[in-house]
Amino acid sequence: MTSLPAVLITGASSGIGAVYADRLARRGHELVLVARDKARLDASAARLRETYGVEVNVLQADLTAQSDLATVEARLRDDTRIQILVNNAGIAQSGDFLQQSAVSIDALIALNATALTRLAAAIAPRLVQVGAGTIVNISSVVGLAPELGMSIYGATKAFVLFLSQGLHLELSPKGIYVQAVLPAATRTEIWERAGIDVNILPEVMDVEELVDAALVGYDRRELVTIPPLHVAERWDVLDGARQGLLSDVRQAHAADRYRHQA
Repeated sequence: MTSLPAVLITGASSGIGAVYADRLARRGHELVLVARDKARLDASAARLRETYGVEVNVLQADLTAQSDLATVEARLRDDTRIQILVNNAGIAQSGDFLQQSAVSIDALIALNATALTRLAAAIAPRLVQVGAGTIVNISSVVGLAPELGMSIYGATKAFVLFLSQGLHLELSPKGIYVQAVLPAATRTEIWERAGIDVNILPEVMDVEELVDAALVGYDRRELVTIPPLHVAERWDVLDGARQGLLSDVRQAHAADRYRHQA
């Protein structure tokens, strides 16, 4: 029986989540696979069991449905074997801001932001109790670039990055590792579901390459892993500039440029 912690992966039936499942099963982790499509989950679980000889459980859930989300939260709270959460489930934005309906806005935010946050909140107290564990949150480079025309999607991914950085500050002193992974365009089904032809994009990374790179960052205990970023120092400069900006925020008075000129 493996001594490695079990991993719960959301959005595990295809794309990034499915490759995470394969790679972590190969390492010997037991898995709990979460997605809406039970047939695909069952097929994936059977293959992983046969190929790698690990225990794989399937948990069918639509994380935008409150009852299903509560079921996954309960599993994270109660199953002490699970010490790693891969918060991967998400949907893309179809159309620009003016084309969004109330339903599409709610679904996008519910899955990409609310469900991810609630699952992290469900597992974190238990991880803190034992002083060990990992939360991996899949963000996106779009969260760094609001001008790309996916305003709501990008905002949810910026939220994921911000949340991950905040959780690191709060949880790392208690032994918890939090990683944010920021893919760029990756060859997965998320594009087709959003009605976008991925083949029209100039550059697209294969999903296996994306996850393998993310796991290198994971093994190095990076806080923010950006597989398509070829000049790593760019992130350091950006994050350093943010810290510098915060150091120049002084709350007692408005800046001179905002003072009323008589």
